[in-house]
Amino acid sequence: MVRSDKPRRCTLQDIALRTGFTVNTVSRALKDKPDISKATREMIQQVAGEMGYIRNQMASSLRSGRTKTLGVIVGGMSNPYYGVMTDAIQNVAAERGYSLLIFCSRDNPELELQVVESAISRQVDGILLFPSYGSERTIERIRAAGIPYVLMARCLASQEDDCVVCDDEEGAYLATKHLIDAGHKRIGYLSSFDVVYSTELRTKGFYRALEESGLPRENGLLACCSGIEETRAQLRLWQTIGVTGLFVFCDVEAWRAVSLLQAQGVVIPREMAIVGFDNIQGILPIPSPLCSVEYNIPEMAAAGIDLLRSRIHGEELPPQRICCGTRIVCRGSCGTAHIPAAEDSVPDIYTYCR
Repeated sequence: MVRSDKPRRCTLQDIALRTGFTVNTVSRALKDKPDISKATREMIQQVAGEMGYIRNQMASSLRSGRTKTLGVIVGGMSNPYYGVMTDAIQNVAAERGYSLLIFCSRDNPELELQVVESAISRQVDGILLFPSYGSERTIERIRAAGIPYVLMARCLASQEDDCVVCDDEEGAYLATKHLIDAGHKRIGYLSSFDVVYSTELRTKGFYRALEESGLPRENGLLACCSGIEETRAQLRLWQTIGVTGLFVFCDVEAWRAVSLLQAQGVVIPREMAIVGFDNIQGILPIPSPLCSVEYNIPEMAAAGIDLLRSRIHGEELPPQRICCGTRIVCRGSCGTAHIPAAEDSVPDIYTYCR
């Protein structure tokens, strides 16, 4: 049985009947057009609000050819890095008049291709993609569909794509030098998996810091561990061979390493110093102090969206590579005495989450 009392969506015609104005006048008033008097606009907008009117974005999209929607493809929202970055993207997108469709690829190229096709099927105007290894097929699919896109946080070695990244090499250099300046002579660089192009650049910065400090290259050890047990074994091995400083690819992995070391009775930072990357603690009030490499996430988000908008509006330029600078934030996990500054003693969790 079909219910006859089912709520009906409020239309422009309903508002016109209630206010006594034409549908065209109502439409222009709701768009805040200046050729409608302020008093009339305010009255119509008030009535529309009372009646629960919501603009039909699909109808507007059919008329304009644009949906004012962007697809954002991230690795996974369980990683606070993507949560923080997506918040920043959302803030900028809202300021520019865009809505977001957010998809998770799990850094799996097959799933990444599926979610990109889903985004394309939903008629997004453009895509911000945090690429994984094997993203070439995904990018070919986006190009074939004629959808503008920008790679975020990572770029491909071919450098044929628009991308917005942080200075991975310089950041890794600063992190490693921070450990060296704290007195560490043998340093490990730990990651859980290779990240497209970023791993290569951070490895380069890692070794550059060793060389510039006069330490032999063999004093820097690399390890890519795929699971907790492998990571635990690697950390034990490094302890036995005299590694006292640890640069970890990202903060989430750094805190995992801290947890594993503490479970083994290792005192941080006295017996093992640790520096991460992304400065998540500058945004979220996580209680385990961690030195980390910081870059301006809102700046990256704004650069990505503005570059994507320029492509959506047909701007013809060679592929753009925007690189945001990095700096080290010390919280004492490097092994040096650290007195928190006012700005890092109590993290402002609203910095990027307004």
